[in-house]
Parts: sequence; structure tokens; C-alpha cells
Amino acid sequence: DALKRAMRKGADIRGYFTWSLLDNFEWIYGYTIRFGLYHVDFHTQERTPRLSASWYKNFIFQHRAQCKDHDDV
Repeated sequence: DALKRAMRKGADIRGYFTWSLLDNFEWIYGYTIRFGLYHVDFHTQERTPRLSASWYKNFIFQHRAQCKDHDDV
């Protein structure tokens, strides 16, 4: 919602990034806190998409820019 409000007010939004694609090691908390778009089973290395991965995919698809000049990308 905050991003949409900023865009309506004329903010020049050029990208939207998530904090982490995969669960990972955090210096203070080790592997105990998980917040990646994909859950990682650290024993088998299996990656499973979370609901947030689907949300992010849809968000990017719905808000993608149409590039007129590929040299600017």
C-alpha cells in the first residue's frame, strides 16, 4: 500500500527487492530465523516456495515496466 501511494504521488520507482530469496544464516540468530521466499531444508538442501514467492512473482508480473528502449535497461 505504501508503495502504491508513493507511485500515485509521482515517486520514480525503478525496482522492488525482497530481503532474501532463500532462508539463510543470520549473524546474530544463525539459522533459527527464516524469512526467504523459499524455505530451505538445510539437511537435504530441498527448496520449497512459500506463499510469499507466489505473491512476489505475481507482484512483479502485474507491475512490470514496458521498456521502449532496451539500451536504458
